[in-house]
Amino acid sequence: MSKALLVTGGSRGIGRACALLAARRGWSVGVNYRADADAAEAVVHAIAKEGGRAVALKGDVADEADVVAIFDRATNALGPLTGVVANAGIVAPSAQLAEMSAERMRRVFEVNVLGAFLTAREAARRMSESSGGGGGSIVLMSSAAARLGSPNLYVDYAGSKGAVDTVTIGLSKELGPEGVRVNAVRPGLVETEIHASGGEPDRARTLGRSAPLGRPGAPEEIAEAAIWLLSDAASYVTGAILDVTGGR
Repeated sequence: MSKALLVTGGSRGIGRACALLAARRGWSVGVNYRADADAAEAVVHAIAKEGGRAVALKGDVADEADVVAIFDRATNALGPLTGVVANAGIVAPSAQLAEMSAERMRRVFEVNVLGAFLTAREAARRMSESSGGGGGSIVLMSSAAARLGSPNLYVDYAGSKGAVDTVTIGLSKELGPEGVRVNAVRPGLVETEIHASGGEPDRARTLGRSAPLGRPGAPEEIAEAAIWLLSDAASYVTGAILDVTGGR
């Protein structure tokens, strides 16, 4: 059976690393992006150069119609999906909650919570055996912020990732009888572009030294955990939230 995977937010950072590693492990990959078409096409080109199969899929995960269209286009291009990595997420500049605008919080929750829920919903509808699907695996990208709280930085982001942890547990129980496993990866400080979007480009490198392993993580290290959870090697793992934090 062919292995077809959708990675949301697959054009950069952890999503990019997941897409590249999955392709090397035999998956055909749908690379979702919201705005940077060049970055997504670069991932597709890199996969094709190594003999893999991939397609770039534009769409905003916070928009229901976009999510449905992303899944439709991925299925048309790659065949029925058997894996989904719900990775798309954003962070806003560091601030205390008292300083945050409603607009800022709304967008963080729209992308990180509603986007994850819509992505997981579409995966459930299409992969569930009772709906004619062939089963499969869903991996949601959480964050260590969900248990640390990120005080004075972005408690809105932390709260959004707490919601991801919760849906992981609940959905795993709904979909277990449907042949679909649901797990989450909770990265720690990882060197990606997301820190620059939050106004602190050196945050991972600076704070990573305080982790027990003495350094920040690399996107490829997070991808290893996510792709393992997708694989048959994790066939009895569901409802798990895997910390990949260097001990932080």
